Amino acid sequence: MDNDDGNRDPAGGRPVPDVDGPGQRVLTDPGMIRALTHPARLEIVEHLGATGAAATATELAGMVGLSPSATSYHLRAMARWGLVEEAEGTGDGRERRWRVVKRGLHWEPSGGSAPDPDQFSAGRALVELILARADERVRQWFARATDEPDRWDEEVAITHAQLMVTDAEMARINAALEDLLRPYARQNRPDPPAGARAFWVAYRAVPAD
Repeated sequence: MDNDDGNRDPAGGRPVPDVDGPGQRVLTDPGMIRALTHPARLEIVEHLGATGAAATATELAGMVGLSPSATSYHLRAMARWGLVEEAEGTGDGRERRWRVVKRGLHWEPSGGSAPDPDQFSAGRALVELILARADERVRQWFARATDEPDRWDEEVAITHAQLMVTDAEMARINAALEDLLRPYARQNRPDPPAGARAFWVAYRAVPAD
């Protein structure tokens, strides 16, 4: 069995808090956040959420580079926290098919002068994993850039800017970016136009020191 990086889930997990938005899983429980903080698990959830389709552990194993049994272990661990679930009425009965419970994930640090340290620590680990994966995708693109069609070169962008904004202005910018990107999200385009291809897009916005 593959190492789980210490992110062991308690037997049965805990009840999932009823704080989700429409189509979105809000990550509030530190255990739930840690259950997702694993490269293979994050890859599985992203894939199932983007495609909207159910898949077996065997199908997902080839994508994440693990054995079917190890992938099945990760799926069951995430299911205990309500991140994925068995898809009813799919497959041939010989192997479970899995789907995400919510196709979007959201976490933000608990506010106030005394944020929950356990939740913040778990969330920070998840954010660091997401950032590392985003950086690796940029490196992977540069590694294969000379083999890519020239027409895509001008669409590659890494945006970095220092802004002078109020908190309300930054909130409007973030909301505008989300509104701009949402119609093009893979899960919202089941029938994309001819010539479309998948793009990884990551805009980072953090307060300057």
